[in-house]
Amino acid sequence: MTQATQSQQRGIQMTDAALNHVLLLREQQKTDLCLRVGVRGGGCSGMSYTMNFEDPSNIQPTDEVYDYEGFKVVCDPKSLLYLYGLVLDYSNALIGGGFQFTNPNAAQTCGCGKSFSA
Repeated sequence: MTQATQSQQRGIQMTDAALNHVLLLREQQKTDLCLRVGVRGGGCSGMSYTMNFEDPSNIQPTDEVYDYEGFKVVCDPKSLLYLYGLVLDYSNALIGGGFQFTNPNAAQTCGCGKSFSA
């Protein structure tokens, strides 16, 4: 894993590879968007990670917002209970590539790495 972009003020960290890939995806949308990271019930292990681009005007006053060189990563307070300390990474490997979540709060993670239990 590459070095995570560090800040003690960030409850959700992104590696340089993840940040670069998210910025590339956002550029393809041709609009200024932020990334919302969260959890929802479901998946192999009980909870699934969610990631979606959204308009910054949808940021709620209760959301946690982490700034990455002008790019905002947003998380609602309920999801942050399960995600605090999460490191988001990205790999372009043919097998096992894509976004990868390293969650210190996960008691168990499924084989696909996209869901967990706390």
